[in-house]
Amino acid sequence: MSAGAPRGPGMRARFYAELDPVLAAHPDVDVVLAVIGAGNLAPVAARHPGRVIDVGIREQAMIGVAGGLALTGRRPIVHTYAPFLVERAYEQLKLDLGHQDVGAILVSIGASFDASSEGRTHQAPADVALVSALPGWTVHVPGHPDEVAAMLHAEAATERRVYLRLSTGQNRRPWAAPDGRLVTIRPGPPEDPLVLAVGPMLDTVLEATADLPVRVAYTATPHPLDTDGLRSLAGPTPVLAVVEPSLEGTSAAAVAAALVDRPSRVAHVGVPRDAELRRYGSASDHAAAHGLDAAGVRRRVEELLGARPGLLAVPGGPDPRAVSPSR
Repeated sequence: MSAGAPRGPGMRARFYAELDPVLAAHPDVDVVLAVIGAGNLAPVAARHPGRVIDVGIREQAMIGVAGGLALTGRRPIVHTYAPFLVERAYEQLKLDLGHQDVGAILVSIGASFDASSEGRTHQAPADVALVSALPGWTVHVPGHPDEVAAMLHAEAATERRVYLRLSTGQNRRPWAAPDGRLVTIRPGPPEDPLVLAVGPMLDTVLEATADLPVRVAYTATPHPLDTDGLRSLAGPTPVLAVVEPSLEGTSAAAVAAALVDRPSRVAHVGVPRDAELRRYGSASDHAAAHGLDAAGVRRRVEELLGARPGLLAVPGGPDPRAVSPSR
């Protein structure tokens, strides 16, 4: 199934369901909203009076309120759509949280183009790159609702600045390591190329590369990236594809720094930087248009392997011995 296609109960519903136990377990935690989610959290607000704060349609003020709460020793969880949370309030993230050196958990919905039918105002493929550019942030991009729950509970007990990016697309099962380490999903000979899937891209990557001579690894914490794990898996002469559900090249700087002493060939697969779709289809339509469905990811991996796209075998297709991919 391609990126953007939901399976079962989603991450957003799981996030809302986990807030009641989080508030019960952590008396210092408050939730700050800008209308989005207020209706879903009415029962939680009733059970925890004064701890679910709706500031209205004022996203910049929402971050300011979170910064003020954090300065008094509270642990704010801040929630709305990604473009409103990150892009609209970016200066407040930089100053009210970052420059004051206080923590919060930002939880977004919408991902890159989950709300594609709402138009460009609700799309934010650059959100992970923007947050990662600020000092002292941890960015989680979970691939399954169970990962959302584990990350939310773990981060509620810290004082870190955290961005937790929820999406409608999800993998069939959770894989994330609790400490953000890379997880090997499909092992193979160490000389085989490595494909690193980020968050909800894993199932798409597995579908796209099912018959290709590559290893597959996974992370739900692209920032800070597990560079030790990457170096260990990549080997002395890495051939690597990084497949992310966000802006293409979001993790490029971290990957380049990790492999700086090794001759490497790296493909960064994500939402193209020059993409500007002005026709609004479904999230799956956008994934296909951006090359983030299984067919698009396969083309990029084939290019990395040194074969002309479309010539490597697919199940029931031509004899795979017709092509000898370069490694």
